Amino acid sequence: MADFNAIQEKWQKEWEKHGIFRAVEDNKKKKYYVLEMYPYPSGRLHMGHVRNYSIGDAFARYKRMRGFNVLYPMGYDAFGMPAENAAIKGGTHPRKWTESSMSDMRSAQKQLGMSYDWGRELASCDPSYYKWNQWFFLQCLKKGLAYRKESPINWCPSCNTVLANEQVEDGRCWRCSSVVEQKNLEQWFLRITDYADELLEGLSDLSDWPEKVRVMQKNWIGKSEGTEIYFDIVGEDGKKIDRISTFTTRPDTVFGITYLVLAVEHPKVIEWTKGTVYEDKVKAFISKVKQKSLIERTAEGKEKNGMFIGKYFINPVNGERCPLWVADYALYEYGTGAVMAVPTHDQRDFEFAKKYKLPLRVVISPHSYELDAEKMSRAYTEDGVLVNSGEFDGTGNRDAIKEITDWLEKKGVGRRTINYKLRDWLISRQRYWGTPIPIIYCDKCGAVPVPESELPVLLPDDVRFTGEGNPLLTSESFVNTRCPKCNGAARRETDTMDTFIDSSWYYFRYCSNDEEKAMFDRAKASYWMPVDQYIGGIEHAILHLLYSRFFTRVLRDHGLTGISEPFKRLLTQGMVIKDGRKMSKSFGNVVDPKDIIKRYGSDTARLFILFAALPEKELDWSELGVAGAYRFLNRVYSLVESNLDSVMVEGDCALGLDGKGQNPKFQNPKSPNAKDLYIESLRNKTIKLVTEHIENFELSLAIGKIMEFVNALHKYQDKDPFIFGGAIRSLTLLLSPFTPHLAEELWQMIGSEGFVSVQEWPGFAEDRIDKKAEQCEETVLQGISDIREVLALARIKEPKRITLFVSEDWKYKAISVIKESLEIKKTRDPGLILKTIISDPALKPHGKALSRIVPALVKNQSKIPTVVLDQDTEFNALNENIKVISDAFSAEVEIIRGQDSKEQKAGQAMPGKPAILIE
Repeated sequence: MADFNAIQEKWQKEWEKHGIFRAVEDNKKKKYYVLEMYPYPSGRLHMGHVRNYSIGDAFARYKRMRGFNVLYPMGYDAFGMPAENAAIKGGTHPRKWTESSMSDMRSAQKQLGMSYDWGRELASCDPSYYKWNQWFFLQCLKKGLAYRKESPINWCPSCNTVLANEQVEDGRCWRCSSVVEQKNLEQWFLRITDYADELLEGLSDLSDWPEKVRVMQKNWIGKSEGTEIYFDIVGEDGKKIDRISTFTTRPDTVFGITYLVLAVEHPKVIEWTKGTVYEDKVKAFISKVKQKSLIERTAEGKEKNGMFIGKYFINPVNGERCPLWVADYALYEYGTGAVMAVPTHDQRDFEFAKKYKLPLRVVISPHSYELDAEKMSRAYTEDGVLVNSGEFDGTGNRDAIKEITDWLEKKGVGRRTINYKLRDWLISRQRYWGTPIPIIYCDKCGAVPVPESELPVLLPDDVRFTGEGNPLLTSESFVNTRCPKCNGAARRETDTMDTFIDSSWYYFRYCSNDEEKAMFDRAKASYWMPVDQYIGGIEHAILHLLYSRFFTRVLRDHGLTGISEPFKRLLTQGMVIKDGRKMSKSFGNVVDPKDIIKRYGSDTARLFILFAALPEKELDWSELGVAGAYRFLNRVYSLVESNLDSVMVEGDCALGLDGKGQNPKFQNPKSPNAKDLYIESLRNKTIKLVTEHIENFELSLAIGKIMEFVNALHKYQDKDPFIFGGAIRSLTLLLSPFTPHLAEELWQMIGSEGFVSVQEWPGFAEDRIDKKAEQCEETVLQGISDIREVLALARIKEPKRITLFVSEDWKYKAISVIKESLEIKKTRDPGLILKTIISDPALKPHGKALSRIVPALVKNQSKIPTVVLDQDTEFNALNENIKVISDAFSAEVEIIRGQDSKEQKAGQAMPGKPAILIE
């Protein structure tokens, strides 16, 4: 058995020593940029990580062998909450914890043999990196893309700190379980909504992205063309006190409004209830709702809650006074924060109205029957004609959308508008371990940008991690500073940036990670960008990918790049599942790849993870599957090691094909037999199919074809050194992207020069894919299978003699006519086919037999060979494999032509299906 750990250690040292994966710009070569979403350094890898990196590495290695100049870098998304939590719990500084985690992860990635250009490594916690986050922010500030406004945050009153959404569990603080409150706080935003239309329209250019990702982004942007309607707000006495508006895509239902709900975050709710009998109850309701997540508030099937706030609104289309409510299902972040309710034609509104006994009015009637609001058991949401809608009665509801909008605009109580679900990007985080926002607050000058010459604003070390408040507030050396404008006493912004900032442009930085005067070298980025193949989890389909697309456009508008889309082709790999759940530390079902590597080697881990499922599908972890991959690699090693005397690789191919064309120097002096032709055909076919599968990211299918090739080579007896040598050389090249360490070892064993990792991908010749040779092999294998079946049925354990009768000569010609009639002439008429056959004088004498054969084969076409051979070819193929058949059953074997035997069984033989007699 091979020592795979020793092999991988040997070749990893050689790769590093010779730097064969370093990427250098070369305008004479076509570039290809392969990138996995860079990881958060949380410590040890698990097999979910291994899957992501193995997919990327296999593809990068393949593209390198296809002659591309490949950029394949690695770095770490090193800022974030886990490091700060570790500091709070264990007293370890986030920087130290992060650096230790990065070291562990880097070591594991190198052990797996990833072909990264490690010279381009970056970490977002490095000041040389986050300096440019700050510079980018300042450019956005200049252009009006960065701004500050008051926004709600999660607040733990016990810990006296701001919490991220991830730190809120069932409305309570993850650390102390106190009920979380919501407070308004001045925070920084990036105006991503300025690019909403462009981001939406750009999705049509991303044809190499999964459709589901494009749909998710489209829905997240959520462009809706609709109508804004204005409502006067009145008190109990009917006097107007204010005016609000709602956004709707269904103005055809405006006559059916019976109440209106406001989001709990809507500022008017507190204003209009202040000093009234509703004030305390409304405040208590708001506090309770704010403990719920937005998903919980809006989830289908969840009971919706609300309360009347003592105010009314006037419906502008009919003058009716209707009640104004506050409800948990209305969201302030969508539309205007006010939702018009038409309970007879919206299921959510219907359930809410029934719960609180609010009025219902039908305004859309089906064509075939009338609706009675009092008898309705659910909302009617289909199309129909308008009723109870004034002058619009009888109009089709869809036609009425435009007419009613026109009418509202003429009356001055509505207008056409476009609404987006997308909201500006809140980038403020009240945490230490992130990029400091480069703003200084001065009582005299206000919010002042830090001068670019003073960047980066460094994170201080003199902070205390108590779990209460923002640690940056504990650093007086950081907080207290001088105003850049007036030199007066001032204080720094203590919010840090959302870590999505770090991951929104890192792929540009890889192009020139040592650039000191700019975010990146534009010329180098112009060569490498966009990323040709991006790989990562579906969980990043919206925010990370949307923010990256936004960043790229801002960089473009700033003149730093000429592209608009950062990622040309996207693959979202499936999760690794163990014990029925996603493999995750939180579920306690993590498999440490170090354990697998120690026992089986990294090539085994890679092979299993790539073979077990297509990249985009979920993968079920299997110890048996890992052991199977290990056995296969040992079979490959044994195949080469035990047959080195039969390997001649100079010509790449026994029949003179060197991967590109004929090579007369290495013409095989021996005439090839059927088995030789089959192996050569299979070699070319395997190369072709593996190449196609890799291009389509069907890596498991590619590996499956390689396994079939290996099985055939194990069965290849009396190996021709030219044929076998070419096959082994091709096999080694094909294995290289998947099991690179073993491939390097085999490459050296067979006497080839250089590293297999940087060799040219093997070529194939379509005309060398010999279907007749494959049919010969299929006939032999099928014959062996049929013999086993006969032995089992006859209960013969030790046969002495096996006779195979090859079909009579005339049947080959007849079957060819049948096949041509079915496949080319497209006729299934047995009579017509029989007539065609017996029109041949040589076949007419066999008309009686053919009258039975033709209908049977038309009915069951699976009995017709894929390729119909001639008798001599089939006879010779079986004769060449007499030893194989004999060894399989430890019996004497004889091959006889059907016409040369008087044995009754001989007449049962058909092309590709010899008759069998066992003694």
